[in-house]
Amino acid sequence: MRVLYYDIDTLRPDHLGCYGYGRDTSPNIDRIARDGTVFTNCYVTDAPCLPSRAALFLGRFGIHTGVVGHGGSAADPYIVGHDRGFRLQQEWHSWPMAMRHCSFYPVSVSPFAERHSAWWFYHGWREMYNPGKGGGERADEVVPIALDWIERHGEEDNWFLHVNVWDPHTPYRTPEEYGNPFEGEPIPDWISDELIERHYNGFGPHSAHEAWGFESGRELPRQPGEIRNLEDFRRWIDGYDVGIRYADDHFGQILEALERKGVLDDTVVIISSDHGENQGELNIYGDHHTADHITSRVPLIIRWPGKGGGRTDEGLHYNLDLPPTVMELLGGQCPARWDGRSFAAALDGRDCGREFLVVSQCAWSCQRSIRFGPWIVVRTYHTGMKDFPQVMVFNLEEDPHETHNLVDEMPESANKGLALLEKWHADMMATSTSRIDPLWTVMDEGGPFHSRGRLETYCARLRETRREEHAEKLERLNGGFLPG
Repeated sequence: MRVLYYDIDTLRPDHLGCYGYGRDTSPNIDRIARDGTVFTNCYVTDAPCLPSRAALFLGRFGIHTGVVGHGGSAADPYIVGHDRGFRLQQEWHSWPMAMRHCSFYPVSVSPFAERHSAWWFYHGWREMYNPGKGGGERADEVVPIALDWIERHGEEDNWFLHVNVWDPHTPYRTPEEYGNPFEGEPIPDWISDELIERHYNGFGPHSAHEAWGFESGRELPRQPGEIRNLEDFRRWIDGYDVGIRYADDHFGQILEALERKGVLDDTVVIISSDHGENQGELNIYGDHHTADHITSRVPLIIRWPGKGGGRTDEGLHYNLDLPPTVMELLGGQCPARWDGRSFAAALDGRDCGREFLVVSQCAWSCQRSIRFGPWIVVRTYHTGMKDFPQVMVFNLEEDPHETHNLVDEMPESANKGLALLEKWHADMMATSTSRIDPLWTVMDEGGPFHSRGRLETYCARLRETRREEHAEKLERLNGGFLPG
């Protein structure tokens, strides 16, 4: 058996053909999906990049690992402490190390560890290839390394190959000579000029007025500096979709290499991401600032030889449920400290989803959200200089792009979600080795890393662009700290 995990950074599922997208962004991914299982409700426990991959590869929620942010104390895992042995005990093993105990040879091609100084990520890999640009690589700089490895080792048995590309992540940098395969094609129809105008008159880093962060004025051929109308949005979303198609093209090269080796049919193929990407939702363009449905939901496609295909699973699953699933199907043993739960039965068409999910964000804002039934209830502790109320409620069946906050109309759903959050938090703290909730560490250190210390400069910009009322609101909130 062989396992390929194609890890596409910043990929939201509803921009893939196999999830119903109208543009042909993903022919190679769709090919695998037709023979596999497509999971429609997989969410990362902790977003964005660093907390998400920490949860996945360490097998534990951010509230247990301590990794929930992009800087400060919450960017590093808690130490094991007094009980740490000469070597790390099996109960603390990572996913790659668990694969080694299952007689697999794990290999990673990824700049992730260097990008975030996440050196713990190297635990367990037998070979690690860092393309060296800290996430600034294009697929044509990452995939050739994987192709070379496949050429040398593809026919061997029991390997686990992780290939991590970044093309859908801003800045949109697909080579200009690649062109635009979506020129003139319809754009997502949920957004309008009226909504963009409201967003443009609003505020927040990566809002329509500051699409590059806290300031505007930067431009790339595929990425405008501001979103002022539908034409700007078209150019922006074309840049994102072209990045997806570019990553998909290179995924096709990997599939072709495995076919030439005669091993593709016997290889497990997994496609997923570390987080989604808001593209206008909650007035965030081209970034991942929230614990909402859009940032937290990721694609998950698994084609497992002998397990049939063409299935769709709608159960609620976490990204950290993937490693226990793989381990069960390989006959391996999961480390005792893992929080994940296998959904291997879903590959046989059985329902094994969770009752509810709790997802977290502490890098750009501080939020925890509860996903259950058709609902997501978003609890905000720090806005990250955005226009967020303390509680938001969305019916995702009717409003998947989160345009209408139902907190006043649906207080029962809000209260149920908040009660589930309280229960989850009590359970997590009862099983924590540190007894510290890292969300409050972030708050105590001045708020989320990416907005920390930016209040004065950003309020000056708001006043320069005649949005004084927003500056006054942020100053009253001390940059985004919400009371209570």
